[in-house]
Amino acid sequence: MRFRVYASMDQRMRPGEVAAHAERAERLGYDGLCVPEAVHDGLLSASIALGATSRLRVLTSVLVAFPRSPMTTAIAAWDLQELSGGRFELGLGSQVRGNIMGRYSTSWSAPAPRMREYVGSLRAIFNTWQNGTPLAFEGEHYSFKKMQPFFNPGHLKSGPPPILLGCVGPVMTALAGEVADGLVTHPTNTAPRYLREVVLPRLSKGAGRAARADPVELLLGPLIATGVDDADVAAERARTRQLLGFLYSTPSYWPSLELFGWKALGEQLHRLSREGRWDDMPAHISDEVLDTFSPTGRYDEIAEVLANAYGNLSDWITFPMPQQVGRDADAAKAIARLRGSA
Repeated sequence: MRFRVYASMDQRMRPGEVAAHAERAERLGYDGLCVPEAVHDGLLSASIALGATSRLRVLTSVLVAFPRSPMTTAIAAWDLQELSGGRFELGLGSQVRGNIMGRYSTSWSAPAPRMREYVGSLRAIFNTWQNGTPLAFEGEHYSFKKMQPFFNPGHLKSGPPPILLGCVGPVMTALAGEVADGLVTHPTNTAPRYLREVVLPRLSKGAGRAARADPVELLLGPLIATGVDDADVAAERARTRQLLGFLYSTPSYWPSLELFGWKALGEQLHRLSREGRWDDMPAHISDEVLDTFSPTGRYDEIAEVLANAYGNLSDWITFPMPQQVGRDADAAKAIARLRGSA
């Protein structure tokens, strides 16, 4: 099994640190880098990462869409695609109502219909720039009818960037199957059984609505616990246990728990969050839960673990960069095995 292997970034990584991080990812042999948008601007970070590398693909994972006009997003994405010679990938997400209204001061509406129009707008704009088709998109949320030649950036040799959606719920996941080039998974929905029984059928449902023959690509983002030796792996499992406790305190992530009969765990973690007892959460994540949601193994065995878990589901996966630079040589060997080049 050969995977395309992407690195990720800490959501609080400062813009001044991005170039060195991207260069390191390229040296380690990664195919790409996922750039988040939480504390800092995702498009700015993507630009820095692309400018610092020559081979690495860069995906916004994921850009908050609704506070931006599709036109401003299209312009930035087009420029990044041209700057990089075709190495940019546009990942979009809807965010939650509280953030859209309270943090961004943007109007709220049902996210799936709005995202359908958002992606449709982008494709219409891209088509105008790439093929000279008159711009004519009309929807409930977005309308684009004007593109003077002066403002048209022109044809790209590499073609428009692909559009991916970050999704968790059933409606948005089906939408990804209908209109997107790929789906960026969340750590809580990457258990192999959940992918097979829930995510893939939802994608197929959306693809059926659009009568599309091309498959929707799946970027898997499991919480992988790995390292040079057993001590490294144990430390990563402890970090993952803590993160799962935090994530599953949020009810919107409970569907994957429910599939395994663990909804009561989510309710318990939610109560702890309301009581401010964050430090008590990891103790409630059993080894069984941890093993279900966190593929585990040393660098010399993790490629086989991931191939066995995901090999028939997707060939595209994120893999953690070592916390310590001194582990890079060993990590590079694991990445090479995942890519089938070792």
